[in-house]
Amino acid sequence: MEIGDRHRTGLGGTVRVSRVSFLAPYLIACLAVTIIPVIAAAEEAPLRPPGDDPPVASAPAVSPAEPAQSDKPLWHYGGFIDLGYSLNFNFPANHFFRDRSTTPKVNELNLNMLAGYVRKDATESSRWGTELLVQTGEDSKAFGFAVGLPKVQDSDVWRHFGRANVSYLAPVGNGLTVQAGLFNSFIGYESLYAKDNGNYTRAWIADYSPYLMFGVNAVYTFNDQWTGAFFIINDYFHLENSNSVPSYGGQVQYKPTSAWTIKETIYYGPDQSNTAVEFWRFFSDSIVEWKGERVTVGIDYQVGTQKNASALGNPRDFYTGATLETRWQISGPWAVSIRPEFYWDRNGLMTGSEQFIKAITTTGEYRIPYKWTNTICRLEYRYDDSTGPGGGFFKGTNNVLTPGQQMLIFSVIGTFDSP
Repeated sequence: MEIGDRHRTGLGGTVRVSRVSFLAPYLIACLAVTIIPVIAAAEEAPLRPPGDDPPVASAPAVSPAEPAQSDKPLWHYGGFIDLGYSLNFNFPANHFFRDRSTTPKVNELNLNMLAGYVRKDATESSRWGTELLVQTGEDSKAFGFAVGLPKVQDSDVWRHFGRANVSYLAPVGNGLTVQAGLFNSFIGYESLYAKDNGNYTRAWIADYSPYLMFGVNAVYTFNDQWTGAFFIINDYFHLENSNSVPSYGGQVQYKPTSAWTIKETIYYGPDQSNTAVEFWRFFSDSIVEWKGERVTVGIDYQVGTQKNASALGNPRDFYTGATLETRWQISGPWAVSIRPEFYWDRNGLMTGSEQFIKAITTTGEYRIPYKWTNTICRLEYRYDDSTGPGGGFFKGTNNVLTPGQQMLIFSVIGTFDSP
């Protein structure tokens, strides 16, 4: 993905509105709330054996925190390092995986992510919660931006935050959780962090939907089957600065059985300099997941549209894509994940090029757990095919565009997580 300090001019003119005043209070509050108590908490909390690993390739949870158990620590801390080498058989001279914000470099060893975090759970016995995650690496450079839209001021600083929020579990019915700051996105099946996904490289719809959101959200669990959420955020991508008008969205989650999860998330808001309602973007994200004892299958379908305020006649831009996420825990530490997908950017709104992309990714995985650590070794084969007026991937010494691209990816991820 080509990201620069660009400004998009529409009917309302060029916008250079700074959002640093909107971002800074939440981040400063999160830093204070997180760092000061954690020193004392770390001294008081006894060391405990590690808990279960987080679920792999699962959509973001929207359920409020459960009541704390007497022997369960409220504070958690840890970190991870992600190293990857993508062997691109096109051998582009510029070493770029075209139109990507994650794993953007090829044919060289890269530190794709290095991060550390601290988190306090919000529970019935301790209702305030907080998260802080700081990060660096190739995957942290362009994930929160939009093509052709200006950035927030000091975006090169804000991109180093992967979480920075405070939350409160209100004593309302089954529990109403309110969260403010920078939090995990309600949109999408895959995480920004490869360690949490079945495949190492992310899907196209993942790179072109928000991994994080900045604003306020509220989540309420009605019963064991139904959960609802509502959010108000600054923009579709949290580091874009298209205007100063907030965007809105909501999610409904339904679990007919313990194995099935169905989610529908809607986003509606302005992502152009002209903020008239007729130019607002409508976006839908539909997820269905079945999780068995060893096999997980998920389908994620996304569609977005908006009228182009800066083009003659205001034509309607449209994009859509889908993935089929499958993971098989073969035996013990061995697992394999296969993901076919497509992405159609009809007008070049998201990728900057009019193209239709088809891809398939197969990943073999071996995990080595030791106490509070996990070492994840992956070998992945990926094939992408992009057609259309702006389609293609870089190839050769002149970086010419060719429709197809084959890659073999080697990666090692090391994680450390307290109970």
